[in-house]
Amino acid sequence: MAVRHAAVIGSPVSHSLSPVLHNAAFQALGLSDWSYDRIECSEDGVEPLVGGLDSSWVGLSVTMPGKRAALAVASSVSPRAGLVGAANTLVPSAVGWHADNTDVDGVLGALRAACGFTSGSRGVLLGAGGTATAALVALASVGVRDVSLVVRSVSRASEAQACASRAGVTLTLIPWDQADFASLAASSDVLVSTVPPSATEPIASELAESPCALDVIYHPWPTPLAYAVEKRGRALATGLDMLLHQAFGQSEHFTGHPAPREAMRAALRAATDNVLPLPLGD
Repeated sequence: MAVRHAAVIGSPVSHSLSPVLHNAAFQALGLSDWSYDRIECSEDGVEPLVGGLDSSWVGLSVTMPGKRAALAVASSVSPRAGLVGAANTLVPSAVGWHADNTDVDGVLGALRAACGFTSGSRGVLLGAGGTATAALVALASVGVRDVSLVVRSVSRASEAQACASRAGVTLTLIPWDQADFASLAASSDVLVSTVPPSATEPIASELAESPCALDVIYHPWPTPLAYAVEKRGRALATGLDMLLHQAFGQSEHFTGHPAPREAMRAALRAATDNVLPLPLGD
């Protein structure tokens, strides 16, 4: 069997759990000569790195800060990656490299499996970084067309605003210090937090008024938001759920086979001391 390579690229990547997921997938699929590694790579380094890969490479997972650079280096782009304006997946194609964004799957899969969330109309989004744009596209795909975006720096929300426009989402921009978090959460169908625990800690009990929440932060655990949601008896999806569910689509891009979901889940749970159940859903 021919040796094949894949890797996660970004900076820093020493902490990445992606090798756990994808090497488990390769093993479960009987791809014993395939390997998945970590490669430290800056945003400016994406283009030369990709250009230097040979035919033994089946794909790359791309994390920050290289997701927009990954989109720019691609010869073809999936519709959802175009909507997000960034790519977390690159795979070779007949004409170069194809870009996709399976973070959209990650958000949807996490919300569906952990919260039972399949559709809604109103959302709250905390933070305007790269994960936020993927969340906007994911929420739009299940009918959430009215989103309140709460940010600490309004000047940094332009990419999220552009993404919302592309995705057909009506975005209401709210400065952090002017937000009525309890009211926003209580009137929402879903809340997604992409901000650090230090930002949510003072308002965690207010955010827990949302019937369904995704906290993309998972270390250290539990986060203040996770604790408040559990105490309130609401549904919670986590960043680990998102990581798992985005990896399924990447695995299928890399291997051409259905993702071995149970094996990938088991490997991720073992690597994180079984701290979370990581349901697969239907």
